[in-house]
Amino acid sequence: MTRLSTRLITGVAIAFLAATSARASDPLPSWNAGKSKQAILRFVEDVTTQGGPDYVAPAERIATFDNDGTLWVEYPMYTQALFAFDRAKELAPKHPEWKTKQPFKALLEGDMKTVGASGIKGLLEIVIATHSGMTADQFADEAGAWLRNTQHPRFERPYARCIYQPQLELLQYLRDNGFTTFIVSGGGIAFMRPIAEEAYGIPPHQVMGSSVASEYRSKDGKSEIVRLPKIGFIDDKAGKPVGIYEHIGRRPILAFGNSDSDMQMIEYTTAGEGRRLGLFLHHTDAEREFAYDRKSHVGTLDEALEDAESKGWIVVDMQNDWKTIFPAR
Repeated sequence: MTRLSTRLITGVAIAFLAATSARASDPLPSWNAGKSKQAILRFVEDVTTQGGPDYVAPAERIATFDNDGTLWVEYPMYTQALFAFDRAKELAPKHPEWKTKQPFKALLEGDMKTVGASGIKGLLEIVIATHSGMTADQFADEAGAWLRNTQHPRFERPYARCIYQPQLELLQYLRDNGFTTFIVSGGGIAFMRPIAEEAYGIPPHQVMGSSVASEYRSKDGKSEIVRLPKIGFIDDKAGKPVGIYEHIGRRPILAFGNSDSDMQMIEYTTAGEGRRLGLFLHHTDAEREFAYDRKSHVGTLDEALEDAESKGWIVVDMQNDWKTIFPAR
């Protein structure tokens, strides 16, 4: 081995040990020192200290995270809605009736004002039309490919990489301390699952979300799940605690959201006995991401922002609490 090779290997080893040491001394390096970070660190220490008054057994260390606006970008339009819009344009040649049927007509003509005016009813029509009529495997392939390959126009990175670095650190920190981490989102369960493990380290069976109905079919020796053109479950607002009860079977001890739609999940979490932690991410950073809250058309944070102090919820200020937003490219 040459002297140069030895120096290179030694340098890499030193760098690796330094990085490992830094992570050990500070498990949340992308979080600024402050009340939010301090509250998280203290909570985890308290519930994992054996013999302490707040100790929680590993099996009960359940942490739930909303996805849109909590783990990845949701503004100015939900990521799944953009996927649905692209799918509608791709499928349009097979649906000539969409040329005259709203909100499809407006979408194909680029009239997003009319699409927006159609409200949740119109959006659901587009979602159902573009998310059904195929097998579960086909949809997973379509969604995964879109998330990995479609670039966010502002951040110039795939949507699958428009995820928050501080939250990745928090997820890993919790798992390192015996927590099981779940996604509990109003977004589509089948839309998130294809990339959840590679993006967040959360396996598909720990992802919960809204869904279209589906059924099992077997023909000519081939078995598959087929997605149907109707809503199965809406995992939003009061649906989140119901979904947690039915899917997890344990009340979380930590829940993290970013909007009023997450209030019921965080209320359900913090109403349990023993130490609990409820957090909301407040989007305050227009320069590095986006700034929105009370009057936003997505991720509205109004009532929860008003009630946070009286209910003991932690409001994480993106601009002040986070050193960086996205992972390195």
